Amino acid sequence: MFNRLLFLFFIPLSLIGTNDSLLQVFKKTELKLQAIEKGFLSKIEKERIETNKKYLSAWNEIISNPQIINYSFDSLKEVSILVPKDKKFMLITWNLFKDDGTHAFFGYLLVNNSKRIKKGFLKHETIEAYEHFTLIDQSPLVKSPETYIGNPGKWFGMLYYSVIPCDGYYTLIGFDPNDKLVSRKFIDVLYFRSNGVPVFGKDVFKFAKKNPRRLMFEYSADISMSVKYNEKRGQIIYSHLAPRKEGDILEGIPQYYGPDGSFDALELKKGKWVTVEDVDIRKEKTKNDKAKKPDPKEQKPVYSPK
Repeated sequence: MFNRLLFLFFIPLSLIGTNDSLLQVFKKTELKLQAIEKGFLSKIEKERIETNKKYLSAWNEIISNPQIINYSFDSLKEVSILVPKDKKFMLITWNLFKDDGTHAFFGYLLVNNSKRIKKGFLKHETIEAYEHFTLIDQSPLVKSPETYIGNPGKWFGMLYYSVIPCDGYYTLIGFDPNDKLVSRKFIDVLYFRSNGVPVFGKDVFKFAKKNPRRLMFEYSADISMSVKYNEKRGQIIYSHLAPRKEGDILEGIPQYYGPDGSFDALELKKGKWVTVEDVDIRKEKTKNDKAKKPDPKEQKPVYSPK
């Protein structure tokens, strides 16, 4: 499900309003969303569902405005909003908790397809092309998440929390609380076809004996695992998962898996993410490593006993 809006750079202000008026519209809606999202914390499922309907309705009031990509909505707590460095898109996702322990996911993908066209010697014209897509979660129907390729209308839902621009695509890191026994984290992919259509899932992972379009990590819902992008190292570093007892009868059952204290990583090589096993993150330097050490002689005691 999506809508497309094309317009020229020189649009009369009467059609879109001034920057100040747009800012007021977004700020007013942000405050409205902020008030609504408190309902997601209700212990009654029916109230959470009604909250979600109001939340969707409030977003729909502003989602068609191209300037929305430039507004941060940073006061909202129950939604994840990601914008890559090139500002190609804004990805909005959130989840709705159900009484049976499962989660439903919702969101929008807002895309900036601006183009600068040459109109003569030293003359150019900017044509703005904006599209907004409603993300429709199909994850409960997907039997093989790692090989599934979807689009906004057939999205494998999750809560995205990190975006990594790559050559020709974007790598996304997401979380799915899933159910009462097993949680999941994903390394997903978003790219755009030549006609501008967005696609989730792509063959950019180099693994022996399998050809995933996204990576899935399943582990016990009682614990947590880490999947983070380290920009300095250029790696996605993640906890190595293992069963509680190696060789145990429970081996292969995700609800009994968790981090074993070691870490693996993914590293980009020739446009593909390649596994690097057993990385040592203890060697990671911090911004304080080169800081000048204080001279003990110049230190004044906080408290001097009498």
